[in-house]
Amino acid sequence: MQPHPPITPISREHLPRELQAAHDRAVKIRGDGTFIGVMAHAPDVFNWYADFYQRIFYGGKVPVRYKEIARYRLSTLHGCAFCNKGNRLDAAAAGLTDTQLMAIDEPDAACWDSADRAVIKLAMEMALSNAQGAVSESLYTELRQHFDDEQVVELGVTMGVLCGMAKFLFTYDLVERESYCEFGPGMTPTS
Repeated sequence: MQPHPPITPISREHLPRELQAAHDRAVKIRGDGTFIGVMAHAPDVFNWYADFYQRIFYGGKVPVRYKEIARYRLSTLHGCAFCNKGNRLDAAAAGLTDTQLMAIDEPDAACWDSADRAVIKLAMEMALSNAQGAVSESLYTELRQHFDDEQVVELGVTMGVLCGMAKFLFTYDLVERESYCEFGPGMTPTS
């Protein structure tokens, strides 16, 4: 489903140069620049989001590979076609194999190690579709076998920001959604 936001996106030719580059990347990788055009109405907010990626997602204490696993799992759970296109490429660039990319919805698949499984399970608890999500004692124990408490917090906050942004993207109808997506205008829950 193609985006139809209530806020008119600023056209590429009227974007500041740095946002033109972001728009061009979005179009090249994800096939659409609506998100950038709408975010251009609030450049300070866009800069905050870009800073989150620089400081926390690509920085922080947790290796990026795990954050890419989480991000890709969340986008496939949520049904964000816009996100899936880029997240798949970024996950591959972070070292995920084709087999792992294909098994992102199978945490018990043989291609995952125990750290990967713990991150996938946490993503499934954090997902918008899991209103009762919780970090159980057993999941916390799994996470702590591979991550210290600072990293467990970082993973949770990272996923929280990603889920919050997904809700924004869907609510404001800024992105293309997969046919199975149940979020956003005109979508009906499948469960």
